[in-house]
Amino acid sequence: MNISDTGFAAIDFESAGSAPGRTDEPVQIAIVHMDGDNIRAVLDSYVRPQIPVTWAAKKVHGISDEMVADAPRLLDLWPAIKAAMEGRWIVAHGASTEKRFLRVFPFHSFGPWVDTLVLTRAVYPGLASHSLGDIIRSLALEKEEEISDEGFRWHDAGCDAAASLVLLRHLVRVCDLDGSNPDVLLRPDLTSYFSARREKFPKG
Repeated sequence: MNISDTGFAAIDFESAGSAPGRTDEPVQIAIVHMDGDNIRAVLDSYVRPQIPVTWAAKKVHGISDEMVADAPRLLDLWPAIKAAMEGRWIVAHGASTEKRFLRVFPFHSFGPWVDTLVLTRAVYPGLASHSLGDIIRSLALEKEEEISDEGFRWHDAGCDAAASLVLLRHLVRVCDLDGSNPDVLLRPDLTSYFSARREKFPKG
């Protein structure tokens, strides 16, 4: 199996926000697939938490308590999440939040996990910022079809998940990894390898 034949599923959560003495919960989940160069949304839903959305979180993503009042609980979305992620390599930009929220499903076997934050640091260590939005702008990827729509906005789970796949597709192209075993995406400590591939194939 090589990367061009691998099915990827990017997942992103927006959260209710952390506060002293309480556990954070998701208020939105999105899963987006990438097969070859094709990127498409398969799940995008608000999630009803058991805690109120903090002012700071609402300021970031714009999701209010009223917007999630009639949304399903995360556990209610399990069948859709399982169907969207099972058998695929999972992608996230800074995967710790996504992994943490998925712990509510303790026996899931999703993975392997590909972290585009770690990969970008390996391929482009000199970028001033490695936040997803800054990377997309620095690499001039904002005009890619999947994230150039006028409805696109950062800190929306569906938009961020799509952007992480646009970034992964770029990294695969610029390092000419289409024919490589996808396991290379799990070894981001190979900074010199990625740098050499980028310099040898300076496209994209």
